[in-house]
Parts: sequence; structure tokens; C-alpha cells
Amino acid sequence: MSTIQVKSNTESQAKNQAAGLHKITIVGGGAGGLELAVRLGKKLGKKKKAIITLIDASRTHLWKPLLHQVAAGTLDSHADEREYFALARSNHFEFRLGRMDGLSREKKEIYLSATCDEDGSELLPRQAIAYDSLVIALGSQTNDFGTPGARDNSIMLDSLPAAERFHQKLVNCCLRAQTQARQSGEGRFTVTIIGGGATGVELAAELHMTTKILSSYGLVNFHPEKDLKIVIVDAAPRLLQMLPERLSDAVARELRSIAVEVHTNERVVEVTKEGVSMSSGKFIPSGIVVWAAGIKAPEFLKDLDGLESNRINQLVVHRTLQTTRDTSIFALGDCCACPQGEGLPTVPPRAQSAHQQASLLADSLSRMLQGKSLKEFTYKDYGSLVSLGNYTTVGSLMGALANGSVFIEGTLAKWMYWSLHKNHQVAVNGLFHTWLSTWAETIDRVRNPRIKLH
Repeated sequence: MSTIQVKSNTESQAKNQAAGLHKITIVGGGAGGLELAVRLGKKLGKKKKAIITLIDASRTHLWKPLLHQVAAGTLDSHADEREYFALARSNHFEFRLGRMDGLSREKKEIYLSATCDEDGSELLPRQAIAYDSLVIALGSQTNDFGTPGARDNSIMLDSLPAAERFHQKLVNCCLRAQTQARQSGEGRFTVTIIGGGATGVELAAELHMTTKILSSYGLVNFHPEKDLKIVIVDAAPRLLQMLPERLSDAVARELRSIAVEVHTNERVVEVTKEGVSMSSGKFIPSGIVVWAAGIKAPEFLKDLDGLESNRINQLVVHRTLQTTRDTSIFALGDCCACPQGEGLPTVPPRAQSAHQQASLLADSLSRMLQGKSLKEFTYKDYGSLVSLGNYTTVGSLMGALANGSVFIEGTLAKWMYWSLHKNHQVAVNGLFHTWLSTWAETIDRVRNPRIKLH
């Protein structure tokens, strides 16, 4: 461990330690981590059977599948954010603000780097947080695969600040068009999205819808069909490579019908300020580049105090979700590599995986405190849904429904996509508060513009 001074636990933590309660520390307040904290808080924290602590570098939670809507401006992030401190108070767990950057398995402590405010002044010093059981649920970040210029010249759409930065750039582009009419023969402003997965295709459709709405608010000299070009580039032979081919084909048809340009079997070799270069020799001049291809776990998880990790920094776990080299440390969600069985790939990094693992761990950790054995995780694939804004939603339902999958689209698929978000809100906020917030969302849609204009 570094020689930097580490502030010990707070007075409240010292009191909790004196009480001899089991300390369950969860790092990462994404979908899986927050759901686990809420479940354990209600099950163990409320009854004073354990101390549940959630740690995150942000003060608020936003469901990650909504980031493409924030980027396009069809969702105001402030309307859907949840305050961790408020959630902790109502669900009987503690929240600590900070970013994990180290671990001592011997001392059973994790380390949080110092937190600074907007002016760069130290807000919170470096801290050490004790644990008896540790759950790492840090999610994932965009993987640029070391592509030259990718990190400096594109927006990695994996966080709320990145989504908001993209939206600001998009609005500014449209505003400039009011006073900079396009000359004859001049190329259109191009947004290039690298990655044909769910994030990439959903963002493309939302962008098309957003620019149409923007032009209706009186932006003179801006015409979406003439002035904006949306391009998707993917190295795979088709969009949504991990999903059924029928679903992929339906999405591709819909995107082409709204003039989104699709380039598959094209590997990006460099991103510059001028645009995107591909291995085939093609070059796409681009005003904004979004990198939405590939994921990896945070870099510091690689060989974290001797824990086993894979090539994309995921912690390798047993089916009990315990790390292979320390039974008191668990991992869930995108940052863990969980086996499914002999000859099968690891559990895919998807929101439904994190939700299922959080449910299992909430039960397993309760059983562990009772001296019972831990359960093993079995992933259940319930299918996939891809929303293309107001145009359509398509998906495949799997599992108990027929042999293989059932293909759905249109209104039914849209309703099911909407229900996924509501299920997450119920898990975090409870049924009554979700019902109230849904009514508030409905009222806001009538009161506010259809998109965020600033």
C-alpha cells in the first residue's frame, strides 16, 4: 500500500464495529450494486443483523441503459436520477462517496482516493473502509482496444457526464447551422457511431428523432435530411452480432429506412479530429465520433492484490460469485467473469445478468450469516429488446417461451422495453414510489419540450 495518509473510519463506523455486526461493503452503485444494497438493507440492515455500506464515485444513480436517451436529449437525466444518500436513508444502508483504487485482503480494507470538488479543492481525504464481506460491482467502461486517437477524439458513451457532453455538442452543432448555411456541394455534418451493438443502434435512432424535433423548434437553415448524416461502423458482419439474426436484420432495415448509413465488416484503425479511418481504406469525415464498441472492467481490477482477472480486467469468480482466490470477496455484473458450465461462455455482461446476480447474492449473504451454504448462480436468458426511439422496438423473448425464441416488435415490444426500466425502479424505489414517479413523468411530458434544448 502507498505511504499516502489514509483516514480511518468515521465515528459512526467505529460504533458499528464495536457492536460486532458483520460488515458487508458493496463497491459500485450501478443497477446490480444498488439493487443488492437495497435488498440487503431491508433484509439485514433494518433488523441490525449486518452493516450494509454502498460506495460510489457519484452522488446519484442513473440506469445505464438510458444513457443513449440522455445523449440524444430525449431524456432529462435530472428527472430520472436518484440520490444515493436519500436511498440509503430510506433503505437502511450507509452510503460513502469515493472511488476505490486499492485493496488489502490481509487487513480486509478497501481504499478510496481523495475526492475533490468542482474547484479542485480536496473535499474528502483518502479513506480506508473495512469489510468482512466485500462485493465488487463496478460495472464496465468502454474498451477502445488501443485504437490510435480513439480516446482523444471520440466520446466514450459509458457515463452520465459523457452523455451530457455529447448532447451539448449536438445542440451546438444545430445552433451553428442557423447562421452558417451549407454551401452547394459542401458535405453534411456527420455523427459517426463506432459499434453496432444495442447502444450504437439505439443512439442512432434517437439522434434521428431528436434532430427532426429540433428543427421543428424554429432552427432556421437546419434541415435534418440535408444537414445531418448518421453513420454506424462495426467490425462484425452484422449489427447486434450477439443477438438473433432475425432481430439484427429487422433493426438494420429500420435504420436504413431513416437514412442511417451502416458499415459492417469494417475495422476502425484510427480516429482523428477530422474523422474515422477504416482498415479497408475508407475514411468518414466526422464532426462528432462516439465510441460504443466493446467493454472492459476498470483497469485497477487487473491483479488487484492477487485476485484472478481475465484479459478485460474482469474478476474471475466461482458460480457462487466468490472470487477464485478469496472467499470473502464477491463480484457481480459486468466486472465479473462468471462461468455457466462446461464448454459454455461466461455470463454475458447485460443488465439482466446483474439483476439476477444481485437477487442471488442478497439471498446468499443472508444464508451465509446463518451458517448456511451459498447458492450457485444459473443465468436465465429472458431475451433481448432493442428500442429505436419512436420508430419501433424489436426483440426476442427466450427461455420458457417455446423452443428457442419468440420474435416480437411494435407496440408489444415497446411496452416490454418500458417495463424493464420500471422493474428496476420498483427494485430500487418500491412499488408506490415508482407509481408516483410514473405519473410525474407523464405530467412532465405534457409540460416540457419533447427533448432537452440546452
